[in-house]
Amino acid sequence: MHIKIYQINSERDPGRAKFMGLNSIKDIDPASYDEVFSGDVDCKNLEDVFTMLNTRGHPLHRGHSLSVSDVMLTEDGAYFCDTIGFKDIDFDESKAHKPDELLKIVYVEPNRPPFVSEVGDDLKSLQRAVMGLIEPIYLGDGTILVGNEEAKLMGMEGNRRVGDSIIAGPFFIVGEDGEDFRSLTDEETQRYMERFAQPEQISQREVQKDMGFSMHFF
Repeated sequence: MHIKIYQINSERDPGRAKFMGLNSIKDIDPASYDEVFSGDVDCKNLEDVFTMLNTRGHPLHRGHSLSVSDVMLTEDGAYFCDTIGFKDIDFDESKAHKPDELLKIVYVEPNRPPFVSEVGDDLKSLQRAVMGLIEPIYLGDGTILVGNEEAKLMGMEGNRRVGDSIIAGPFFIVGEDGEDFRSLTDEETQRYMERFAQPEQISQREVQKDMGFSMHFF
């Protein structure tokens, strides 16, 4: 299920609509909202998304837990998170905001197809995306695979085979810009969406056997 989440920015909320129910808001102003998540989630409906974001969360979610006045976009339309349930609304997402410092990435989770998303370029956001200490692995084509340095020690699931090694836990592909990261180009995005399109079945025994092996890339 592909979704986008929008939350009101208090600095652009003159009507103090944040956390107010739909009956208390005269007009929903998309310009007061920030995009805080865009990507695929393992959910079947809006209620599943609400439960996920208010229990375990998502590594790429940049906002607070899903609350009243938030807006969720799906392939079927826009929905307002009300005091009880979700209400169908009109919402022009082109008027909403998102931070300039976001990096376009391909995000890859174990047992799931990849998806295109964005992550903050600060260390805290990068670490949250991989659920721990980051380990950048330079792929030699101007891109970097960023994974969790301790994924195998933490017992994370095997994700994908890369060269002769197994990557465990969630990882993402980002562009290389000297010592910094940059957003992926459209060509790089397409290439890695195709490269990791198929989830791989990797046993925990395989993951443990791979610990300590050297990386050899394709």
